[in-house]
Amino acid sequence: MRDFRDAKAMAQTLRDSLTTKAVTISHSESLELVSKMLGVADWNTLSALLHAERREPAPPIVKFKSSTAVYPAVPLRDFVPFPGATFPLFVGRENTVLALNHAFENEREMVCAIQRDSGVDEPRFADIYEVGVLVQLVELERLQDGSIRVLTRALRRVAMRSFAALSGGYRSEASELQESPPADAPDLMRRTILRFEDYAAAHGLLMPDIWLFFDQTRDIGRIADTMAMRMRLPVRDKYELLAILDPVKRLEKIDRLLDVPARPFGPAYDATRRRALVLAEQRRHQFATLEHLLLALTEDGDAAPVLQASNADLGLLRQNLTDYIDKELAHTVIETGTPVPTAAFLRVDRRAALLAQETGNPEVTGTNALVALFPETRSPAARMLADQGVSRFRVDKAIARSAGKEKG
Repeated sequence: MRDFRDAKAMAQTLRDSLTTKAVTISHSESLELVSKMLGVADWNTLSALLHAERREPAPPIVKFKSSTAVYPAVPLRDFVPFPGATFPLFVGRENTVLALNHAFENEREMVCAIQRDSGVDEPRFADIYEVGVLVQLVELERLQDGSIRVLTRALRRVAMRSFAALSGGYRSEASELQESPPADAPDLMRRTILRFEDYAAAHGLLMPDIWLFFDQTRDIGRIADTMAMRMRLPVRDKYELLAILDPVKRLEKIDRLLDVPARPFGPAYDATRRRALVLAEQRRHQFATLEHLLLALTEDGDAAPVLQASNADLGLLRQNLTDYIDKELAHTVIETGTPVPTAAFLRVDRRAALLAQETGNPEVTGTNALVALFPETRSPAARMLADQGVSRFRVDKAIARSAGKEKG
């Protein structure tokens, strides 16, 4: 039985069969039809799969035949890729398009060079950083504006030995960089993973499926690169992470970047937070939950106006929260003791402190806490906000409008 590796033969068979029935199609049309028959979007994607399956013994120039090899190259203006990541590249510069075409004609590998200055249109060797990334081209799409979108997978770090624009586009001589052997640093890994989870939730970052298994792996380099790829940092700071070849030192630097100085609770939010604890204590609840906190935030001087500007019905929201707390949390009643904030409550506190630091607030406000609550998507509090159409997007817009009025 034929499979996708026989795609070209299948396309020819299809074309011949249709010809006998007085139906004429071009060779490229037959390739596209076979691609769809095999469940692949188009011929470019199927061709990439075919290419990945080949095991041809003759290595072209893009394979590491020695410590150094010549590659087609693409200069990146505002982006730093990390090994293991899959990402799109949008290509428009002529020399880059030529290099891209050359890469697709051969082994579909290129070097990504990171520009020092994004304003340079025709970079030379002096305009790029010393460390780049070898990437594999997976899928190509030509856009209506004449540019090209390329789905790309980063393979490994390389040292840039040269970079120049030639008649066939950008070329780079590069050599493979060997990372330091990974060391065992379980405490560092656990601490940084927890900090990054707060960071990702505060910024609404989507994490790959592999993240679910990071607490079971000891691949420090992979963990560090996954975090670095997603952190919102200037190009220079990201490049510094790319250039660190010791995985432990790379993760240590990420840990320091995530270890932002804790912002104190502002008087208003501190009062709101204590009101949430009182709401739990009055009902003799064992825990103070996000529902207690959100109920308190509906009366917070900073958060309540933002909720109203986001089209929340505060009266209905208070009623729904009160009903939930009184009925659904009745099983948490204890005879004696002080309510303890849940883990989700404490996560919101940490994210709120991080948001306050990044937005330049000297103290944590109720607005910070409101924004920090949205990542807790499984909580009834977040669902009640969603039921009223209150999303983080709407809240962010309301905050921006309020800030604009204050400046005006």
